[in-house]
Amino acid sequence: MIVWLNGTFGAGKTTAAQELLDLLPGSVLYDPELLGSGLRLMLPAKRFEEVDDYQDLPSWRRMVVDTAAALLTEVPGPLITPMTLLRQEYRDEIFGSLAARRIPVRHVLLHAEETILRQRIAQREQSPGDAAAHASVRRWSLAHLEPYADALSWLKGDAHVVDTSHLTPRQAAERVAEAVRSGAGACEIVQTPEPTAETLAAGVLLFDDQGRVLLVDPTYKAGWEFPGGIVERGEAPGHAGVREVAEELGIELPSTPRLLVLDWEAPQPPGYGGLRLLYDGGTLTDDRISKLLLPDAELRDWRFVTEAEAERMLPPVRWNRLRWALRARERGCPLNLEAGVPVG
Repeated sequence: MIVWLNGTFGAGKTTAAQELLDLLPGSVLYDPELLGSGLRLMLPAKRFEEVDDYQDLPSWRRMVVDTAAALLTEVPGPLITPMTLLRQEYRDEIFGSLAARRIPVRHVLLHAEETILRQRIAQREQSPGDAAAHASVRRWSLAHLEPYADALSWLKGDAHVVDTSHLTPRQAAERVAEAVRSGAGACEIVQTPEPTAETLAAGVLLFDDQGRVLLVDPTYKAGWEFPGGIVERGEAPGHAGVREVAEELGIELPSTPRLLVLDWEAPQPPGYGGLRLLYDGGTLTDDRISKLLLPDAELRDWRFVTEAEAERMLPPVRWNRLRWALRARERGCPLNLEAGVPVG
């Protein structure tokens, strides 16, 4: 298990984490910031100039998961992880990958009002040590107050909140330990096993009466996607698409939809690639749209978008697949793609 202590600077994550080690038997401190420091030593400086923070590096997010899994082969856990995580898509990617490895997460937000946070940041600067270094940390900490405020709407809905405004580090840790023992902060993310070989996946395109296509926002990974999923062993791909639409959105398609695109996705480590099929699920009436369901553990949101809007929302590989699927729908003839390029 991982007890992820979230919150901005001044909320008391580090001090509460140290106290928590005494309260949760077998627990060890796991600080992903060390992975960021290591990447700074290993990656070219030019790479860091391209990002605002090491959390923007895909390698850091993957290492967070891989290192946690490795640590849990050495110690019983839980891992106490005091780490600010304000971007929801990064939370999805990291927590979803942990869920895929069957590593449960308790997400706890240590929160304090902004006036309290500013007082604590100022007190840190007045402590003994390098004045220039303290000033740099203070600027960094203050700069993160606004992004933290912006993230509170989803953080409070996702995590168990412990208000540390008037708590000592020990008291905060006791509240966290009590929450962990009661199961609070559990992240009910769908556990999609990480592939170990090439996979076959079926997606279904659904449209509204304006010709816009439906995209969904999974909780277990970053980015928008088409309704659909991995084809199970012995299952027909078209049936898998119908099943996934019913499971994800509560929509029962009357028959197997028409194939639009078959795309071979090239393996790109750590991904294995495989075959990706997109089907035409047809146009949904306003009545059916009003009855769309979202399973909390799997999908956060859905949206009908134009082709231009989809280009801004989808990663390039999915956007390219959608682009050709829409052309195939216009022509009434399926397309065979290899790595997103039509063949034959």
